[in-house]
Amino acid sequence: MLILALESSAKAASVALCRDGVLIAQSQQCSGLTHSCTLLPMAEQMLKNTDTKLADVDAIAVARGPGSFTGVRIGVSTAKGLAWGAQKPAIGVSTLEAMAYHGLAAGEGALVCAAMDARRSQIYNALFEIRGGKPVRLCEDRAISLAELGEELGKMQKSAFLVGDGAQLCYNTCLDMGIPAVLAPDNLVSQSAWGVAMAAFGQTPVPAEELLPVYLRLSQAERERQARLAAQAAQE
Repeated sequence: MLILALESSAKAASVALCRDGVLIAQSQQCSGLTHSCTLLPMAEQMLKNTDTKLADVDAIAVARGPGSFTGVRIGVSTAKGLAWGAQKPAIGVSTLEAMAYHGLAAGEGALVCAAMDARRSQIYNALFEIRGGKPVRLCEDRAISLAELGEELGKMQKSAFLVGDGAQLCYNTCLDMGIPAVLAPDNLVSQSAWGVAMAAFGQTPVPAEELLPVYLRLSQAERERQARLAAQAAQE
């Protein structure tokens, strides 16, 4: 199965082409430009460089969230557009599960803590254990405080391998709480389209119209709107 994978849930954007779990090509950019300017051109250039036509791809995979609201929307919209245009199915995967594939470097049995900075003193997080050469979920994706996560990791009785753009925050918390943890090296700490492709293998593709983002919580604009409505209701 040939998968074109897209990742734009955080600051860096990346695209990857994988066949049956084997990486053919990957391109990543963190230039400060918006993902709407970089994601599709990177995918087009990668396909050109590998002499691959979009028609040759079996499915379009994308990190559907959690993550940056704008980044996730751009990634999902791009994947839907490519899938519709090429009449290909789509596969949406958890950003955190895709990140957990970087934990393969920690070895069999490793505890992998995937973390993204969710602001407001929270992180998007999920825990995994490497079993049989792939990450196996220990909990669902969630928004959780660093203190709560630290308490949970302290009960695991093993060092956690930290990945994601929230890994440094988790590492600092673990140090403060005396919890053993290992920060992933720079080349593995960030999200990647390779991880998206790996998480997509084995999943059932769906029509493009069924691909939806997953945010876990309301955006800032929606939270502010609800607060205004609540304040107005209290004055009536």
